[in-house]
Amino acid sequence: MYDAILAHVGQLIHLEPDEADYFTSLLRYKLLRKRQYLVQAGDVCKFDSFVVRGCLRTYFVDERGSEHVVQFAVENWWTGDLYSFLTQSPAAYNTDALEDSELLQIDQASLDELYRRVPKFERFFRILSQRAFVAAEQRVIATISQTAEERYRNFLERYPALDQRVPQHLIASYLGFTPEFLSRIRKQKTTRKP
Repeated sequence: MYDAILAHVGQLIHLEPDEADYFTSLLRYKLLRKRQYLVQAGDVCKFDSFVVRGCLRTYFVDERGSEHVVQFAVENWWTGDLYSFLTQSPAAYNTDALEDSELLQIDQASLDELYRRVPKFERFFRILSQRAFVAAEQRVIATISQTAEERYRNFLERYPALDQRVPQHLIASYLGFTPEFLSRIRKQKTTRKP
């Protein structure tokens, strides 16, 4: 059950067997059925969650009731409301399962103890945080400076498998346009193929 997360961690830090055992002893398994919430806006996000299998989305609902997708999470990704998790304050986002999903979770107290007992995990999570920050910055720049067609093409290049796993209206929401507009872009893309 822990092979995927240990391989994921092993890409950034080397763990001795006793460190790996300690780390996995802190994790809890969570099964989410399709459409089930991991966290809802207003609740406190109690766990940082690693996706072993499945697909989830993180989104917020504006004052008009429209949903805005801010993140998808598939295998080997971490998900949840990070601000809520770190501060133990109410979540601004909802995260729910788009497919039946299996997660491994760690709570804040266990994570702090992990940092104390195996300090190299601070490096691991720092690198993840840096990568997430850079990705968020790139997304802001793309939203400001790229055409809708360019944003969609870049989405497909960066996340090729998601196009087949995630409903088109959610991809449109993630990219910041309507499903109808995404449908036009996709139609133009298919008609341009040689």
